[in-house]
Amino acid sequence: MVISSLTKASLFYRLSSTQFFSTVSPKTSQFRNQISLANLLQRYGFPPTQLHSFLAKNQFLLNRSNVHDIQNSLNILLSFKIPQPSFISLLFDCPAVLDSNFLKKWQIGISKFGNLGISPVGICNVLALSRRFRIDPDLFLNRVGVLKDLGFNDGVLTRVLERFPRIIMMKEDDLCEKIGFLEGIGISRYGIERVFHLFPEVLGFDVDNRLKPLLGEFLELSFSENMIRDEIIKDPRVLSMELGEMSRCLGLLKTLKCRAPIKDKIFSEGEFRAGFEVKLRVDCLCKQGLIHREAFKILWKEPRLILYEVEEIEKKIDFLVKTMNYKVGCLVEVPEYLGANFDKQILPRYNVLEYLRSQGALEFDVGLKSLIKPSRLRFYNLYVKPYPECEKMFGRFAEGAAIQGRHPVGMWKLFKPQKYAESKEDVNNMKSFMEPLL
Repeated sequence: MVISSLTKASLFYRLSSTQFFSTVSPKTSQFRNQISLANLLQRYGFPPTQLHSFLAKNQFLLNRSNVHDIQNSLNILLSFKIPQPSFISLLFDCPAVLDSNFLKKWQIGISKFGNLGISPVGICNVLALSRRFRIDPDLFLNRVGVLKDLGFNDGVLTRVLERFPRIIMMKEDDLCEKIGFLEGIGISRYGIERVFHLFPEVLGFDVDNRLKPLLGEFLELSFSENMIRDEIIKDPRVLSMELGEMSRCLGLLKTLKCRAPIKDKIFSEGEFRAGFEVKLRVDCLCKQGLIHREAFKILWKEPRLILYEVEEIEKKIDFLVKTMNYKVGCLVEVPEYLGANFDKQILPRYNVLEYLRSQGALEFDVGLKSLIKPSRLRFYNLYVKPYPECEKMFGRFAEGAAIQGRHPVGMWKLFKPQKYAESKEDVNNMKSFMEPLL
């Protein structure tokens, strides 16, 4: 058969075109697929600033055949009514959950236990755990049945799945051991439900190596079994204390140097509760980046923190780091910052200094100590009085009214409190308390 020159040219062109596109097509296709996937994730509320790093870490999502499947998976996840923050967190922590076959299987399974009253957040946690450890819906339903047989009502079950979803991987004997421990110290069935509802993480603690030694420490500190039981029921987070932690917290309380009214208020609910409140504040400070020794030192210098709510302390530290641009370690030198009133002292003074900086009125840097320690009158005279426009943001003193001291004339000198650790005895007490923490 004779092939014309035109036919040969046409055939060569087609072959060349095919060879060319087969060479560049995969890269071009992957790039287009990446753009399509990024747009898809954005439409479902994924943060645009984190898309690049997310896709770079999860290259398997860029397969050409997965884009349509991923959209179906996202629709299935949304059908579970998972809150947006939990939805985004699930994608970050377990992107493999977007497997469409996995979700279709669980969509059928969730329809079976929808009447159990499990919250969307609980479902979100179960999906992440099930994908990692290959737990199928039938096994999950079996474990839920076991929990209900042990007395877990719908409210407790939902709470546990939200905070400690690993319970579905625990053996029945281990669960019975936890329940038996609580019953052994005299906690009723209602009290046990309260403990699991308020502090589900206790289900992950080992009885012999964690809970029993902790109970023994409380008894050695001369707390009665009835008091321990009542405190556990009141706030089950007591069981989160490490062995020896209560002893260290009580040691701090014994060395405090503060006014009698403050100390009385600290111990108003008993020594056990006071020690636990110290533990909560130490945990809060350590969570912000401090070490235990620094946290104890701050509480020793500023005992009023033991009376403040944890949320209030977190608010002040957040403002210190994110707005004032100080490092959290400066609190060791200026713990008074955490004892100051945020709305009446910290915020007005910061606003005044920021305004003066913006106007070029400050020729020197005002540190945290200079911001917090001066009295209200001294700060007013230094930074507010020369600039009347600052009076509104600071809170102007009433005109014609003299600033009255708290004490009669001469009384302040007579009863002026000593500085912390001024005497040799105070220094030795502080050293003996801090040595075990070094």
